[in-house]
Amino acid sequence: MGLLGYLKSLFILQLLMGFVFVVSGLIINFIQLCTCILWPINKQLYRRINCRLSYSLWSQLVMLLEWWSGTDCTLYTDQATVDKFGKEHAIIILNHNYEIDFLCGWTMCERYGILGSSKVLAKHELLKVPLIGWTWYFLEIVFCKRKWEEDRHTVFKGLGRLKDYPEFMWFLLYCEGTRFTETKHNISMQIAESKGLPKLKYHLLPRTKGFTTTLQCLKGTVTAVYDVTLNFKDNQTPTLLGIVNGKQYKADLSVRRFPVEDIPDDEKECANWLHKLYQEKDALQEIYSKEGKFPGPTIIPPRRLWTLLNFLFWATLLLSPLIKFACGVAVSGSPLLIIGFIIFLIIASVAIRRLIGVTEVKKTGSSYGNPETKKQN
Repeated sequence: MGLLGYLKSLFILQLLMGFVFVVSGLIINFIQLCTCILWPINKQLYRRINCRLSYSLWSQLVMLLEWWSGTDCTLYTDQATVDKFGKEHAIIILNHNYEIDFLCGWTMCERYGILGSSKVLAKHELLKVPLIGWTWYFLEIVFCKRKWEEDRHTVFKGLGRLKDYPEFMWFLLYCEGTRFTETKHNISMQIAESKGLPKLKYHLLPRTKGFTTTLQCLKGTVTAVYDVTLNFKDNQTPTLLGIVNGKQYKADLSVRRFPVEDIPDDEKECANWLHKLYQEKDALQEIYSKEGKFPGPTIIPPRRLWTLLNFLFWATLLLSPLIKFACGVAVSGSPLLIIGFIIFLIIASVAIRRLIGVTEVKKTGSSYGNPETKKQN
């Protein structure tokens, strides 16, 4: 391990970075709350401001991936597809296998200028997560409980509001509904067999209702569906904790663009189209497993400085008073102040670790396959 790698592994530096993210996030959430007065006066201005505010928070996580860990992201697609990135509303279908798959998606959003306006169909539990859920709430993210009877009204209403969104947006869908594990895969393939559907090797059976509903509600707004299949070189299993420790990964993303007019309008035919898409995704993963790469030309979009500059701004603003305060506590010699500051550091480290835990595969379980849950589509 070189000097730079050693410094990245230091807990104190990681704690300071976490402090910057959490405190800046709380400041951003407060400003977002204040912008709510704009909604009845100028809804589009409210949206544009919140796009910039959310960018300021999410780009700190993208900075970790791009600049701190130095993770590479390579696209397997053609130039004609790339030329449309950031210039149209689109639905993104991404496989859900890794702890940092969302970060790789955000990185592509950032490099093409739409990180602040990116959307997702998120599980309702995330609404209660500080910073993440709160920021998404102000961004008009659609939250669902994954029970269609309860979600129908909320999803239709939330998606309907996005039809006049003023900024180009990418709407991310994890059609599998939950992150891939071997246990969930076995259950999913039993369901596929019972429905007479082809079995998948690298994916769970997609839940079609979310996709067909999103496409139906946003038709006339979105012009394309991007199928994105993600994998990592050398059978790497990336984690957010690895990113925080400065570990470098090599991400490969196969991207295919489908114009909305080429996708069937009928709900059943649209669902069949999605199942066929996942069979094609499975075939792409099989090629990657054998050859270590996806088919097609490669494009490596360059990193932008904005994520680094944004983090440096917040670090300068927030760490200066913290360091002054810490020095004052040390010089004071007061046992009470010193103990209080140590307790603060412990609480901060636990809070940051819990935030990281939200992304961990073993802690993001769902009721997938539970017989008490409603039958999936």
